[in-house]
Amino acid sequence: MVASPPSTDAVLKRSKIEALKERSQHLREPVATELLEPTNRFSEEGAQILKFHGSYQQDNRDNRVKGQEKDYQFMLRTRSPAGYIPPQLYLTLDRLADEYGNRTLRATTRQGFQLHGILKKNLKAAIAAIVRSMGSTLGACGDLNRNVMAPPAPFRDRPEYTLAYEYAHRIADLLTPQTGAYYEIWLDGEKVISAEEHPDVKAARQRNTNGTIFPHNEEPIYGDRYMPRKFKCCVTVPGDNSVDLFSQDLTLVVITDEQGNLEGFNIYAGGGLGRTHNKEETFARLADEIGFVQAADVYEAVKAIVATQRDYGDRYNRRHARLKYLIHDWGVEKFKAKVEEYFGKPLEPFRPLPPWRYKDFLGWHPQGDGKFFYGLSIANGRILDRGNFKLKSALRKIVEEFQLPLRVTPHQNLLLCEVSPDQREAIQHILEEHGVRDVTALDPLERYSMACPALPTCGLAITESERAIPGVLERIRRLMNRLGLQNEHFVIRMTGCPNGCARPYLAELGFVGIVPDTYQVWLGGSPDQTRLAEVYMERLPLAELETALEPLLVFYRDRHQPGESFGDFCHRVGIPALRQFAANYVPSSAPKRYRVDVRADQYQQLKALAAAKGLSLAALTREAIQRYLEQARSTNQE
Repeated sequence: MVASPPSTDAVLKRSKIEALKERSQHLREPVATELLEPTNRFSEEGAQILKFHGSYQQDNRDNRVKGQEKDYQFMLRTRSPAGYIPPQLYLTLDRLADEYGNRTLRATTRQGFQLHGILKKNLKAAIAAIVRSMGSTLGACGDLNRNVMAPPAPFRDRPEYTLAYEYAHRIADLLTPQTGAYYEIWLDGEKVISAEEHPDVKAARQRNTNGTIFPHNEEPIYGDRYMPRKFKCCVTVPGDNSVDLFSQDLTLVVITDEQGNLEGFNIYAGGGLGRTHNKEETFARLADEIGFVQAADVYEAVKAIVATQRDYGDRYNRRHARLKYLIHDWGVEKFKAKVEEYFGKPLEPFRPLPPWRYKDFLGWHPQGDGKFFYGLSIANGRILDRGNFKLKSALRKIVEEFQLPLRVTPHQNLLLCEVSPDQREAIQHILEEHGVRDVTALDPLERYSMACPALPTCGLAITESERAIPGVLERIRRLMNRLGLQNEHFVIRMTGCPNGCARPYLAELGFVGIVPDTYQVWLGGSPDQTRLAEVYMERLPLAELETALEPLLVFYRDRHQPGESFGDFCHRVGIPALRQFAANYVPSSAPKRYRVDVRADQYQQLKALAAAKGLSLAALTREAIQRYLEQARSTNQE
């Protein structure tokens, strides 16, 4: 059985980036040449190929001055399968953030770390230091397989979790670019190997099953043009949706027998969340059930799916180039048939699975081997020192003192692993003395929220996200408290553009930047991230947040069923009913309004501060007066 060649149209119609990849000499040029040039930036072509090496060229938009050159800097992203970060790598990243970056680290939604603010002249030193500390940035960006995700929990007494972790690493190895360009450019040809590949992975990479590889090519799986677009994988266990599995191009679900022995993997494919505003042909999509594969055949199945997307994905229109569009256009059965051509035999029927549940693993948990792990919540993944909150210093001290490995979670948090019982109290003390809150002190709205970096560094950002969401969560909590919903919470996610890096389209309440200070509002996702949300409002200025959300929360408060989450309620009643209720909503106890005179200069100051904090002028004024009254009351009591 031989796979059919791509259509003539697919061969002839290619984007400029496709030609650029083909003439890059397997990712060497123009990066190698331009790195030696005494400039602070790469050309547009150089920046495209640089992505494959794990770096994005950015500029700090806060520092833009009209008529002057942009403030060019670089983001570096680690490739860390299953989120594993050895202690020496974490300490290196911490040092690089201070030495070359903006003094912060950022945990990503794909279980890696990002360094921001690196200058071109320091890129080589930074990447070399990461590689020599058992890390890598190769393939963390670009048109190839990205970081392979897995549930981060290091349960030693649950074989399925160990298997998911191991196979995340093996699939990552299988799909890692084989070009020597990475070591030639960043380490002057010194190939540093952090771990030996599994022999089955090595063999599978060279086995040409029905055209799945390019024999005698430096890139046997990817060839000269790599993938049409990025490709995202994860490996998980039945019931654990900590990885947002429905958003992935390819998901493998570990299936074991009653004794915990590996039988094989269920396969999902075709998920993806990136879209473009006002382009209806782009859309978020959930992955489909594809079939089951025996453990011995898993590498051939992965190669078959990758080859199908590699050879038939759209290489002309990059907005249509993800695997989700191929499966949408073809249908699952045609896609499955093509995969089976490459695979060489039919896939087995999909095995039954329990319901999927979101897990964040925060707080203390036994590993099952006498040791513990601690899940640390990190607001939007940003590790920094600010005022009395010194998370970065606390983590550095803990890792230095106890040499603990870490795992980054898919929701931008961290797990401190391999903690012995006699270390727990000391670790808790270090966190407390550095102002780091325990998970029990977190508002659940914050615990279950996510935001992308957005401004000022992301070149795709339309508006704020990471810097805006703390104020948004605070305002939503105040509103909920006023409405008698103080014991409720739901999943809130925000992005500064429609690409969806924080996966807002799976949230119960999603904010997607559309113009500055204005967001699309998405409602109806599942609290376990198993259902897509829908657009409720095309444009919500952040200043009108309370006005827009109050009717929805009142509707939920008065009409939800016992135990029904906000997202499930919105999905059940439907977007038209939500809009109708909001249109007819009149606050039952609208507060009487009073006039308060202020000087003109005070008014302008209040107006500017309200805009900076994303609040309405009225909300900011009420907050300021309330704080003044509380302070005065406290002073009088003393």
